Amino acid sequence: MRLLHTSDWHVGRTFHGTDLLADQDAVLRHLAELVEQLSVDVVLVAGDVYDRAVPSAEAVRVATAALRRLREAGAQLVITSGNHDSAARLGAFADFAEAGGLHLRTTVDAIDRPVLLEDEHGPVALYGIPYLEPDPARHALGVPEAKGHTGVLTEAMRRVKEDLTEREPGTRSVVLAHAFVTGGVGSDSERTIAVGGVEQVPGSVFDGVDYVALGHLHGPQRLAEHLRYSGSPLAYSFSETSRKSVWIVDLDAQGLAGVDRVELPVPRELATVRGRLDELLEDPEYGKLSGCYLSVTLTDPVRPVDAMRRLRTRFPHAVHLEWQPEGGAGAALRYSEAVRGRTDLEIAEAFIADCRGSEPTERERDLLVAALEAAGRANPERKDVR
Repeated sequence: MRLLHTSDWHVGRTFHGTDLLADQDAVLRHLAELVEQLSVDVVLVAGDVYDRAVPSAEAVRVATAALRRLREAGAQLVITSGNHDSAARLGAFADFAEAGGLHLRTTVDAIDRPVLLEDEHGPVALYGIPYLEPDPARHALGVPEAKGHTGVLTEAMRRVKEDLTEREPGTRSVVLAHAFVTGGVGSDSERTIAVGGVEQVPGSVFDGVDYVALGHLHGPQRLAEHLRYSGSPLAYSFSETSRKSVWIVDLDAQGLAGVDRVELPVPRELATVRGRLDELLEDPEYGKLSGCYLSVTLTDPVRPVDAMRRLRTRFPHAVHLEWQPEGGAGAALRYSEAVRGRTDLEIAEAFIADCRGSEPTERERDLLVAALEAAGRANPERKDVR
């Protein structure tokens, strides 16, 4: 049996305010092409199909079309819910969907109810563990003494392995789980699932099955031969520099036969650039970045006016802008340290200098004095004594 492991679609997510639905649709279309080209039997989606619990109508349309194309390409689908999904909404009509080859595992009571499929070597049991919020999950699982993510996932896997013992000898096993497993490396785009400061669970929790398809972390990662993150199909932060991919997993009569990584197309490249605004707008070297989603750090000594609008005349997909002047100020002071011993006027002048990178002009200083007096600061030269 051949499986395609993917996760963290986050359909409906934006990238620094930019709509990604067209990019998401394009890369999910490619998954259907892979199913057909590589003769994939089952597609595993390990959580976070959507980016929010109540997705927009457009996001639902894109996700539904992707699932339809995967099914039409010839694959069965096994999906579990992630921390971004509404498990109840994603799992609606699960019993009816199962008849059409879409197997949704989004509830605690279905953890030990596998999707049972057959190949020439016999049965394969595929278990879906949805994202388990520790406090409600420990009560739903009947283990009120369980602590954190490790406790509830340990109980979930106990149920999985107990069910496996009742299956036909030689039954191979696959688990989908949405969790932060120790050894995984996060990125800037994942939402924390920390509870009491602890969000990671040891990989040993998942011992005893042939393959574990993990979701939650957005970079493709191998924690053990049978324990892997596929990562998201698109980059959702500038920290995600590795090429996106899926895992193609083969099972034979003995269990896991092999895993191959297949890279996905990039609808639009990400790039970061640093320099002065005029240089970025005029130097031919930067022209190659005009088609990228771009993060820009400006180093002008004075903050440029209307910088993003000007940047987008050359880089229409610039989405993120920071200003870090060359030779800029050091570490920020606490408020009490920044104002102690300064007059009201000096504090106002320092604020302008910090924001703009240049001291206020005489005209601006006169306006500040007038504004302070109008605000009831009878003596703008009064020292702060905090």
